[in-house]
Amino acid sequence: MQKESLNDVQAVDTLGQAYKTLKSEVGKVIIGQDEVVKAVIISLFSNGHSLLVGVPGLAKTLLVSTIAQVLDLEFNRIQFTPDLMPSDITGSEILDEERRFRFNRGPVFANIVLADEINRTPPKTQAALLEAMQERSVTVSGQKHLLPKPFFVLATQNPIEQEGTYPLPEAQLDRFMFNILLDYPSFEEEVVVVKNTTSMHRPELRLVMNSEDISFYQELIRKIPIADNVLQYAVNLASKTRPGTSRATEKVNQYISWGAGPRASQFLALGAKVHGAINGKYSPDIEDVQAIAKLVLRHRIVRNYKAEAEGISEDKIIEGLM
Repeated sequence: MQKESLNDVQAVDTLGQAYKTLKSEVGKVIIGQDEVVKAVIISLFSNGHSLLVGVPGLAKTLLVSTIAQVLDLEFNRIQFTPDLMPSDITGSEILDEERRFRFNRGPVFANIVLADEINRTPPKTQAALLEAMQERSVTVSGQKHLLPKPFFVLATQNPIEQEGTYPLPEAQLDRFMFNILLDYPSFEEEVVVVKNTTSMHRPELRLVMNSEDISFYQELIRKIPIADNVLQYAVNLASKTRPGTSRATEKVNQYISWGAGPRASQFLALGAKVHGAINGKYSPDIEDVQAIAKLVLRHRIVRNYKAEAEGISEDKIIEGLM
């Protein structure tokens, strides 16, 4: 059945089914990490970018390349280093055989771009990628070049090695819809991982959907209605993180020096729509907002010294607000 001929209710049903299939295909390669896979897929359908934070060896690159494979999308990986230049990402103009300038596309021209260790490169190079994320286009020598659709950036950060790194400023972190934390696998999961990766195990992956399907679902999410009380809950949650304002709680005033901006409210509403849709709901409820709240808010609030000294994490503050 052509997706265009479906009514919105049927389309939401097919999205829920497509999500389950997608998750099971990715699960053939990625053992455990269910919440991480779910968060990446939600941000993809929301047309938002994500930041993956975890120690090395947790299969961040494998996860992204597997998702690109089952979605039949073009995938590029950019390894960020201190000597990487903006043109190494966006591309540059070169002189061809006929002595004419021709634009040579950089690795950012793909559907899914993995920006590996984004905090290892200087701000000038980070800004080139972040501009492409925001504008979904690249400007070189005054010429605008549109990026392919869908366009999705997954950036990784290693939380341990902070020597020789350039942390992303808050304004640039705000471009990412989700901040996804990866943890170590459980003992049982690690046994399966080691067994699979040290043998001849080669799972067969099948295509679940293509770029047209993803664009269709991204538009569908925008059409999903959201009740006023749910929308107000999302905006209220973001507002509560802003110290010194009327909605701020005592803990926020005590532990936070900077809160989340309006973009957080937008992403809470969008993410809740997707979370509801993949769970068979035709309109999101407050539980859907709560399910994605930490992913949206944890990189948008800045703790003060008091919070750091007392070991109060961003997630703990967000839990208190809910």
